[in-house]
Amino acid sequence: MSETALDSGFFVRWMTAAAAVIDREAEQLTELDSAIGDADHGSNMQRGFAAVVKTVAEGAPPATPGAVLIAAGRQLISTVGGASGPLYGTLLRRTGKELGDAAQVSPEELQAGLSAGVAAVGQLGGSAPGDKTMLDALTPAVAALSTSFRAAAEAAQEGAVSTVPMQAKKGRASYLGERSIGHQDPGATSSALLFAALAEVAG
Repeated sequence: MSETALDSGFFVRWMTAAAAVIDREAEQLTELDSAIGDADHGSNMQRGFAAVVKTVAEGAPPATPGAVLIAAGRQLISTVGGASGPLYGTLLRRTGKELGDAAQVSPEELQAGLSAGVAAVGQLGGSAPGDKTMLDALTPAVAALSTSFRAAAEAAQEGAVSTVPMQAKKGRASYLGERSIGHQDPGATSSALLFAALAEVAG
């Protein structure tokens, strides 16, 4: 991966791009969630990331990459309903805390931060890859970051698609048992969108 330094502006652009792609795909996320969840994942994520953009992109943006992600995570926890708010909020806040107070971070430092964030998500949800959750997209995406941002986005998308044949072991979808098989996990799908936005901003 390149040694490009990533400043707070990069992270604001990432959150803004994430809000835009989630806004575009909200209907699809809700459709996926209607099959195995509460049919509100798209609208919840849409509302949450719109609030994130207002927090980090309007007025004076946070001064460091870590501060951008911590502010974004805090906003998601307070705005998004269901399990998604705490899970996404934990991902971004823990990543931000890991990045510390540095004015700029390297892609390698971002990868390390996201690894800690993903581990925190797994701990909070009591889940692991293969359980048909957002971890099925996040885990391979973070691993692929050592290659490139584009590789991470592709790995996240492949991870999301890989949830289709799985039986859900966690969350609302797990109540369906075998009926959860054959549906793509909405959380893994929105996680893939987050990495698609990252790749888009990185160019």
